[in-house]
Amino acid sequence: MSESPSRVEQLPDVHVQAEVLVQALPHMQRYDQEVVVIKYGGHAMGDRAAAEDFAEDVVLLEQSGIKPIVVHGGGPQIGKMLEKLGIKSEFKAGLRVTDQATVEVVEMVLAGSINKQIVGWIGAEGGKAVGLCGKDGNMVTARKVTRTMVDPDSNIEKVLDLGFVGEPEKVNRAVLDQVLSAELIPVLAPVAVGQDGQTYNVNADTFAGAIAGAMMAKRLLLLTDVPGVLDKNKNLIPEMTIDDCRRLIADGTITDGMIPKIETCIYALERGVEAVVILDGKVPHSVLLELFTDHGAGTLIRRA
Repeated sequence: MSESPSRVEQLPDVHVQAEVLVQALPHMQRYDQEVVVIKYGGHAMGDRAAAEDFAEDVVLLEQSGIKPIVVHGGGPQIGKMLEKLGIKSEFKAGLRVTDQATVEVVEMVLAGSINKQIVGWIGAEGGKAVGLCGKDGNMVTARKVTRTMVDPDSNIEKVLDLGFVGEPEKVNRAVLDQVLSAELIPVLAPVAVGQDGQTYNVNADTFAGAIAGAMMAKRLLLLTDVPGVLDKNKNLIPEMTIDDCRRLIADGTITDGMIPKIETCIYALERGVEAVVILDGKVPHSVLLELFTDHGAGTLIRRA
């Protein structure tokens, strides 16, 4: 019995798909039952198609035996809600000052609307996600961030009071262990509580680094709006070590907003994360490209 023309025409594509799966096998085996922390934010989070691609990636990771943990940001959404409510933001040295009214909006947006939206996207792709924040189960205890700046007029270093902006002080992994053992996908909002009971807004990259370190993650993926770390000629640097990172910060190659991301990478690596990747979240299925192919999708950073 001869096969129908339509079936014959499909065979080449089927063979390509099978070859792709075979090539992905060793990568899947490498990450089997390992924790992968993914920081999700930037413009990729605001685009519906990109969000659906991301949700598909996360569900596929979980289905293939990996234990993904998603940490998300939401700066643009917070800004829009503050504007809608008529709450004016004050900035010091480019950083938003988080007063009591602002931190309440931050918690509402991050731990509420954005968190549940991502949980919904993952659910729509067949996954089972649980939305949490650092407050749940005392997962993350924060301390107030202290920052300094040099006054350009007096050349005197001054301490900046950023209000209720925090940084992780302690991570209790008990809740995450329980959620992962139930084969659920944790989706975490970077809101935490201090020992004083005060709510703190935590930078999402920093929060993700602390979670990755506490969970001894195999990989920490930082999804950004750029291809990765760029050299002075704006070419992608495919691989780096901690020493490379410090050298490129010192010589001015790594500047501005990339510096705190690199500091988060170093922090996570020094706490046992095997490797960190900074990659472009706007590239479709960038998470799968990075983890399941030889190609990679950004800058890979290792201890040495």
